[in-house]
Parts: sequence; C-alpha cells; structure tokens
Amino acid sequence: MGAAANAPPIRCRLYFYTKTTDVPDMQRLFLVVASSLALCALPMSAPAATRSAAPADGPASSAPPPIGQQIAQTISLITGVAISPLLGMSAVGAWTYLKAPPERRPHLPWFANPWFWMLALLLVALCFAKDTVGTAAPSILKKPFDAAETVEHKISGLIAAGLFVPIAAAIFQAPGAEGASLSGTGLAMIDLHWLGNALLVPVALAAFVVVFLASTAINILILLSPFTTVDAALKGFRLAVLGSVAVSAWANPWVGAAWALVIIVIAWFIAGWSFRMFHFGSAYLWDFFTLRRHRFQPDPSGNWLFLARRLGKVPVRTYGRLVRDAQGGFVLGYRPWLIFPERTLPLPSGPYAVGRGLIHSEVVELEGDATRSLLTLPPRYRSHEAEIVRIYGFVGVRPAGLRAALCWFRSALGFRPKRQPALA
Repeated sequence: MGAAANAPPIRCRLYFYTKTTDVPDMQRLFLVVASSLALCALPMSAPAATRSAAPADGPASSAPPPIGQQIAQTISLITGVAISPLLGMSAVGAWTYLKAPPERRPHLPWFANPWFWMLALLLVALCFAKDTVGTAAPSILKKPFDAAETVEHKISGLIAAGLFVPIAAAIFQAPGAEGASLSGTGLAMIDLHWLGNALLVPVALAAFVVVFLASTAINILILLSPFTTVDAALKGFRLAVLGSVAVSAWANPWVGAAWALVIIVIAWFIAGWSFRMFHFGSAYLWDFFTLRRHRFQPDPSGNWLFLARRLGKVPVRTYGRLVRDAQGGFVLGYRPWLIFPERTLPLPSGPYAVGRGLIHSEVVELEGDATRSLLTLPPRYRSHEAEIVRIYGFVGVRPAGLRAALCWFRSALGFRPKRQPALA
C-alpha cells in the first residue's frame, strides 16, 4: 500500500476565544494559541508525503517549485479557502483529481475524492441558485435558507481547519521522499521536515482562523439583514474578494501572496469584532434551530445577553451577565476574550423596557417617547419578556423592530392592537 494508507491520523484540537479589542490581552492570547497549535502540529508532517504518494512503479513526477514559491501559493490557497471553505476545498479537490494521472488518483487526499468534491460543488451550486433566485423573494422567506447556509459555512470551516489546512500547509517533506522540498539542499541528509511543518502549520492555521472569522461575520450580517439588496451586496463583496485572491494567485504567485497577506492583516485587526459576530450568530442559530425558548427559563439572579451598542471602551455585542449591584443599579459582568478575569460595566441609569421582536427581543432605554437599544436578548428569551420585566423591574413590554412596524401597520388600517399582559 502507498504512504497515504500508512499515514497516521491527524488529531488537532483548536481553541480560539476572542472578545474585546484590548491589545495586551489579544497579544497574550495569540501567544497561547500559537504555542498550543505548535504542539498540535508536531505529528502533522506525515500528510506532506500524502500529496506526492504514488505506487512504487508509478511515473516520476516533475520537480516541485522552489520552497518560497510553494509558501506563496499556500498563503493564497489558505486565504481563499478561509473565505469560502466549501467552495475552496471542493475546487482544490477537483483540480487535484483532474490533474493527477489515473494511477495516482487512489492515493490522493480525501478532499480530492470525487464523492466529496462533486457533492460539495453541487451544494455550492444550490447556494448560488438560492442567492440568484432568492433576490426577488421576500426576505422573511429567504432567511431560513440563509441560516442553513451559515450553518454549512461554520461546519465546513471547522472541517477545513482540522483536516484541510494541516495537509495544505505541510509542504516540507522527509529527505528521500518523492518531490521532497529539501532534497536539493545541503540539508538533504538531515530530517528536519517536521520542524518546518511544526512552524508553518500553526501560522497557517492562525491565518485561516482570522480570515474565516471575518468571512463568517459577513454571513451573520447577511442573516441579520432584513433587506435582500443588502444581502446581495454583502455576498457580491465576499465573492469579489475571493475572486481577487484566485486571479492574483493565478497571474503571479508572489502578487497573490502579497494580496492574501493584506487580507490576513485586515482580518487580524478586526478579529475581535469578527468573533463577537461569530459568537452572536452561533447563539442566534442554536436558539433558533433548537427552539430553545420552549425549554428555557430566565434566571432571577442574572441573565446572559449581548451589548447592543458600544459603551465606553466595551464594544458592541459583548457577551455578559446582567445583574443588579448593591445600590440597585444595573451592571453587566463580562470576561474579555471569554477567558480572562471578569470585568464589570455599569449601565446608564434611567428607565428601561423590553422591546419584543419577531425573532429576538431587546432591552431598550427610554428617552421620552423614543427608545434606544441597549442590550440584545438571544432568541431563547423570546416569549419570556414579561419574566425579564418582573426580574429587573423594567417599565414594561413594547413592540420593537419588525413587530413595531407590523403594529403600526395594523393601527394604520384601523385594527385594534393586541392587549399586552398585565405586569407586576
């Protein structure tokens, strides 16, 4: 059997938490993540031989490009796959399969298996058809399909991070292996391929994660947007970025790598915002698809929710627990990056109410006859608004978002509004 059959399985577990934009905390967390990934990457040198594995009597392959060019190509490849994991993996798999000689195809990596890339491309085509035809459909009918696509994006991203990126980034091969990158150097007799992969794979994984988070944030914005035109613009922007990476890498690997590095740097600077969107979208989808509100009860001692707007240095969509302090004021307790010591954020004093929406509700600050969003309640709190009012002593429950628009429309047509339940 070939080397692919004898290659040890890949086991890598990635823990990546982000929360706020505090630079010292982000730098410390990056060092922790990088060192953890380096330990995971030590056994990952074996998959590099998988790409060049062939039967002993197979034809000799052409000499591989220089190691610098391979790194440049890998940067563009991983960036493109991070933007659209399912499309990227299926396209690479199809290209790898079609270019390989027939005798080598049984030894190709898993993503080059026709069963994978053909089904993946079919799913991508269905998503494209949904986006093309769904532009003319009402947004409320299109959102369930957008939610399903967001779940697919997350799942394919996890698969790519754990199974694709380590194979694609492990470009160093053992001396003597067919197409080994070090075979033409003075280090040909020294087996240091594992060290090169141990250094390169964690960096590739970190780059993949930050770009994938930014791409997922676009998916969450599409899911939350009530306008199909905004959805089309966001998807067009993501497709344009993906196309620019592919075209620049095809024209010149160095230009492609430079443009991919620009995207990675931008994604790095917005990683905190991207992860907050990622976390919010994950909670939103989990509560929505599992109908969690039917088995959930608010906690009288404190409830977890998201900040709806920036307060001081605490950014929007920060996840925290709303409690009352000893003086009766409202305080949001949160952990930067979800793992660092807890901090507290005093909320502005004033009357509050709960705005009941169609899918999720919010805590609003009353400013005369106007309201201002302060906290976003995950969908599991839907239908529990009256209990939140009783726990925190808010003014009451009122319609918000699309529900407020529907109430206005009903009153404009002369229909009487539904009676709100009496509040303690």
